[in-house]
Amino acid sequence: MKSLVKTPAARTALEGWYQTFRAKLPTKTTERRVATRFGETHVLVGGPEDGPPVVILHGALASSAHVLSELAPLLSTFRVHAVDIIGQSVKSAEVRPSVSDNSYGIWLAEVMEGLALPKAHVIAVSYGGFVALRLAAHAPERIDRLVLLVPAGMVSGPPLDGFFKLGLPMLLYRAFPSEKRLARSVQHLLTTVGDDWTRYLGEAFRGIDLDMRIPPLAKPEELANLTAPTLVIGADKDLSFPGRKLLDRAAKVLPNLKDTELIANCLHCPPTTDEFRAWLSGRISRFLLDAQWSQ
Repeated sequence: MKSLVKTPAARTALEGWYQTFRAKLPTKTTERRVATRFGETHVLVGGPEDGPPVVILHGALASSAHVLSELAPLLSTFRVHAVDIIGQSVKSAEVRPSVSDNSYGIWLAEVMEGLALPKAHVIAVSYGGFVALRLAAHAPERIDRLVLLVPAGMVSGPPLDGFFKLGLPMLLYRAFPSEKRLARSVQHLLTTVGDDWTRYLGEAFRGIDLDMRIPPLAKPEELANLTAPTLVIGADKDLSFPGRKLLDRAAKVLPNLKDTELIANCLHCPPTTDEFRAWLSGRISRFLLDAQWSQ
């Protein structure tokens, strides 16, 4: 099996960054290990034990600690299970399931079974959105309410813009790393630059064997049995998954789309400020707790 991480030194660096982001969390979290047919999966669990159960899925090149640090206010209300996606996080098995079928949905259903979660709210970011859509296609009954934040698997961005503004700068940085090239590689990706995310991505771009497979777009017939009330949040300046295009297609693909939000002046990675974290977690919490969306 090909390693997700290129070198032992890169693994050490990425493990260190995981601990850095986990240390930002305001409350205690515990680690779980869940066996699946695809390999062992790491899960970070926190929040009140009697809180409504939530599964959170991170984006590519990230981890449970990364996404939970951005959604930490949810820990005050919900019992959160932040799952490290196999093949995308150094904390879980490095196997990369097929993206052309429901393998990721089967995997996530097994993770939820191992966590004794027959059903939960699902919050999914970027690549995690693709994984959540595969769960929706495979086992929609496991999703109570669904929140998709700048999700993969719904729309595609302009390929030339994506290559010249995102892909090429990242490749140049990987080949010839420098502070200037790192800044160029994230300037069309991160709304907030210069913080830990910028430095972390520098390590990730160089240290991880990137998965270049493009997840296919979800089809309406695949999601026909999804009854979970759904919120989709897009970013108006997202090159990867353009926000307005995302929300327009969501209305055609998701059978129980109840709410949408288009974040203004926002790139693919939303602001990493305390003010925005509070707003985003509040927006998601209100949707998950709103009685009018009961199934």
